[in-house]
Amino acid sequence: RGSRVRDRRVRVVPHQCLSAAAVRLLGRRPFRGDSHGIAANMKLIQTVKRRMGQEGDKKAAPSGASSREGPAPKSKATSASGASKGADAGTFAALPKLREAPPGERADLFKRKMEVCSVIFDFHQDYNQREKESKRQTLLEIVEYVNNSRNCFNEALMQDVVNMVGANIFRALQTRNKDPLAFSDPEEEEPSLERAWPHLQIVYEFFLRFVVSNDVDPKIAKRFVDQNFMVKLLELFDSEDPRERDYLKTILHRIYGKFMALRSFIRRAIQHVFFKVIYECETHNGVGELLEILGSIINGFALPLKDEHKD
Repeated sequence: RGSRVRDRRVRVVPHQCLSAAAVRLLGRRPFRGDSHGIAANMKLIQTVKRRMGQEGDKKAAPSGASSREGPAPKSKATSASGASKGADAGTFAALPKLREAPPGERADLFKRKMEVCSVIFDFHQDYNQREKESKRQTLLEIVEYVNNSRNCFNEALMQDVVNMVGANIFRALQTRNKDPLAFSDPEEEEPSLERAWPHLQIVYEFFLRFVVSNDVDPKIAKRFVDQNFMVKLLELFDSEDPRERDYLKTILHRIYGKFMALRSFIRRAIQHVFFKVIYECETHNGVGELLEILGSIINGFALPLKDEHKD
């Protein structure tokens, strides 16, 4: 038995594989070659390995804790104050005035101003008053620019125009719970005015000038003012603000007169709104404006009526 014990080989762990604490522990207790020493040495090695495992667990604990807690939440694009991150009064003020820029740089500057005007502010909160006023002044500036400039609505900028307009006007409308069977006189009810109207009004003015501009070729612009855009525009007729519905009525009438490729679709879309009101008992704030537009369209039909106009 003694010979078997003496022949048993003890595996010595090199110091490079041990932690500093384990090396110090081994340094205090030298290895012994007898049977009792071998058993003691084996216990010592097991103790060292156990301590090494505990140290490894401590090092891995922070990463494990972070994985249990889950990934850090992503930063929101919109801050608590209601404006997209990175948009402040300095953003608008950093851009020079269009009339002061060299003529060769105005097109690029015009595009950059439309991009910053795509930032949406929450008018239900009183935050960002300076930023809201800066955006309003920038919108007024680009409206003045298109009034006094030629060829400002070229093909390269049409997508930017439609993107900026869509970012501002396409939104969830304010709705009030109404009983469709209850009688109500719209003239006696106080309309709910849109709080973002200081910005919306100028955006509608800008888009109206885009639609009626001689620089806008409808054959090119129809790629941007398409059927999807028109569906969203017609949904805005349900706005409770009569000022907005009046702008929409004028703009839709101008689009119908200029974009001949959209005429049939616009008539069907208006008809679809009327069918929803009739058969689904829905209330709709823009029925009067849509009827006025459709009446004007019907008065423009030539005789004899075409088959598509009869439908």
